[in-house]
Amino acid sequence: MSSEPQPSDDAPPLTETIAPGTATDPPVGTTEPTTVTVDGIEVRLDAGSTLLDAVERIEPADNVPALCHYGREGIGPRSECRTCMVDTDAYGIVPACSFPAEDGLTVRTDAEAAAEARDVNLDLVLSDHNLRCTTCGKNGRCELQDAAIDEEVEEPRYGVLDDRDEYEPLDDSSPFIQIDRNKCILCNRCVEACNDVQVEGVLRIEGHGQDTRIGFQSDAETMEESTCVSCGHCATVCPTGALVEKGIEDATTIPLPGFTQKNSIGKSYENSEQPKGPMTPKKRAKKAETPTPSTDGGVDTSEAGGGGIDAGDAFNVVNAVSEVDSGGSNSDVESGEDDSGVDTADADSEAAGSDDTDDIWDDSTGGEWP
Repeated sequence: MSSEPQPSDDAPPLTETIAPGTATDPPVGTTEPTTVTVDGIEVRLDAGSTLLDAVERIEPADNVPALCHYGREGIGPRSECRTCMVDTDAYGIVPACSFPAEDGLTVRTDAEAAAEARDVNLDLVLSDHNLRCTTCGKNGRCELQDAAIDEEVEEPRYGVLDDRDEYEPLDDSSPFIQIDRNKCILCNRCVEACNDVQVEGVLRIEGHGQDTRIGFQSDAETMEESTCVSCGHCATVCPTGALVEKGIEDATTIPLPGFTQKNSIGKSYENSEQPKGPMTPKKRAKKAETPTPSTDGGVDTSEAGGGGIDAGDAFNVVNAVSEVDSGGSNSDVESGEDDSGVDTADADSEAAGSDDTDDIWDDSTGGEWP
């Protein structure tokens, strides 16, 4: 689908213009309840079901990984990895995660052609993946690792990504989420979680061919520079170690001396430790239009060309002047004020305090009178 924002009659209006994941894709699955046969077992399914729903209802004859499938929160299906291929009597080899479960269809997971297709596609995924699992924060809880173990992969037929010169830098710039694109399988789960579930509009898939990667809709280079709000949903749905919550990125690594995730890659983007402004362009524009509050409760007009003082500064100056006029006391009796608030002290006291008043005004406002 296009990475441009798509109109949808069913979707509520957004406060920001973002590109969705699969929210505007046509629905998959059947329109009515159906019955299909998987590996000789009849399976009754609800409307909107796919062949993968049928496979997951039983103990299939062969394992069907479905790495890009999530199956919750409206994420997917996407049919990116093609590791869920099955054989059907009517259509041949099809991806189970996105193929409608038509009534009366016969499905086999253990057909030779389907098993070969899954093996080839799994090896293709592994060929573009950093397989240094002992340095990965998802070691032991990685769906790709589980699939490779289940399929008894010992040596992928197309090799593995093991050239450090071709590695993308580790993005360690965010204080909350670490990105290692060398472990990304482009399943699109994070993009859908970000755009269709959280509706934040931060992530996207960009580039073409071998240059395809997870990027940012704001065209930022790092996570720190992006409009990420650090909700963590992308890391929750990621099937590999491409997105990991900070603090546990080394929780499952094997501590070999001199061999860590960062030095296995060779280059990383670090946090700049600079304060971050509003997350989205809309919020940044709104902040630019709003006067900046001062520390004393007034509205600072200096940035808007208002003369350099605000209401809070003026209030402080009036208080200081009052204290000088009254000899440092707030008492009406001691300061010589009557009930009207007018200072009734003698003219000599007023003259003596005038120089101090000027100094206070100069100190508070930079020498500017309103």
